[in-house]
Amino acid sequence: MSSFDVVIIGSGPGGYVSAIRCAQLGFKTAIIEKYNSLGGTCLNVGCIPSKALLSSSHHYAEIKHFADHGIEVSGDVKINLEKMIARKQAVVDQTVGGINYLMDKNKITVFNGLGSFVDATHIAIAKEDGTSETIEAKYTVIATGSKPSSLPFIKIDKERIITSTEALALKEVPKHLVIIGGGVIGIELGQVYLRLGAQVSVVEFMDRIIPGMDSSLSKELTKVLKKQGMKFYVSHKVKSVERNGDAVVVQAENAKGETITLEGDYSLVSVGRRPYTDGLNADKAGVKISDRGQVEVNDHLQTNVPNIYAIGDVVRGAMLAHKAEEEGTMVAEILAGQKPHIDYNLIPGVVYTWPEVAAVGQTEEQLKASGVEYKVGSFPFKALGRARASGDLDGFVKILADAKTDEVLGVHMIGARTADLIAEAVTAMEFKASAEDISRMSHAHPTFAEAIKEAALAATDNRALHV
Repeated sequence: MSSFDVVIIGSGPGGYVSAIRCAQLGFKTAIIEKYNSLGGTCLNVGCIPSKALLSSSHHYAEIKHFADHGIEVSGDVKINLEKMIARKQAVVDQTVGGINYLMDKNKITVFNGLGSFVDATHIAIAKEDGTSETIEAKYTVIATGSKPSSLPFIKIDKERIITSTEALALKEVPKHLVIIGGGVIGIELGQVYLRLGAQVSVVEFMDRIIPGMDSSLSKELTKVLKKQGMKFYVSHKVKSVERNGDAVVVQAENAKGETITLEGDYSLVSVGRRPYTDGLNADKAGVKISDRGQVEVNDHLQTNVPNIYAIGDVVRGAMLAHKAEEEGTMVAEILAGQKPHIDYNLIPGVVYTWPEVAAVGQTEEQLKASGVEYKVGSFPFKALGRARASGDLDGFVKILADAKTDEVLGVHMIGARTADLIAEAVTAMEFKASAEDISRMSHAHPTFAEAIKEAALAATDNRALHV
């Protein structure tokens, strides 16, 4: 029987990063992956493929504005969806290949098969060919991730009523895509197909899209996407989703109790994700699973069984790849006797639409609910020279700072390249920066990052210079 210091079950961003850090710290490490491709949801059917399609569709959408830049495109510009999907897959394959390389480089043993606990120190691996083997682990890290959720009355057929997985590999551009759920995944994939020519309708139970983010971001993104042609039905509760041949009929009820009917050729069910522990046999190791299906852990990500830890989507907190990576690193370093920490308030959230949406820290709604006195500084992208030069005028940066100490409590932005710009805010908040600290830092001109400086100036005695 093979024996290892650390065995990680699941090879998503949390799992493979944890494996690498464990190997770096001198642990004999193994990783178990149910599928034949490493990288988990993020690399195979999540973050990476969706961003590839967002990028491709963005290029197509940009062509419509080339004339504004003095670039004349003659002839018809056509979509080759098959080639676009193939490029997406090539990006995925290359990225997965990179993970395979990293496993070899760090001398991490990879097992393909379904890993399940025999007891707290032994894991059985059921392989695709019907064989199995058991390995021994001094420590185990559960990193089994999540799967798309649905509603009890919806039958996902993976043909017309689909999840994000199927939406990444459609054979045709939908005529009318009805999206159930206005969260990050639904909105991102909705914009992909909106750009490619689909009619897109979003049905959201809450009173706004991306409801977990600051309401000002929801409002601005709604305005921009409506301008692009997306339709929204917020405060609507889906009552039924039925397939009729190649048509899908969605019925939803609004706040007044009135029923609306939407008919499309595809319906994307995007109502969140659920922790995935199917087949893990956690009970055989004595590991507690909560009523919500999450593996229960303490502040050190340790389960109730001392030698077993859990990270990523399968535990509490935001289901984000970078959060899982931080947790994977943290567990490895704890096992090595180090004392790492994670400030979950400083885990940024991003929506990769265009304009991009990004945020870190507290929202205005959270500050109001907790009774914290705060001040606001905001700056619109349309007042930036760089934004005018590129034509990316939508959006703003908003900084929330403590009314008394001026410490930055939250940064919320929507606009070009905000997925990258948010790192400045994370860095500033990590070091307890005040709004004035940011306002006195030199920002290169002309750049999108100047919006952060100007918002900080606005939060500091309303001193913004260019608005």
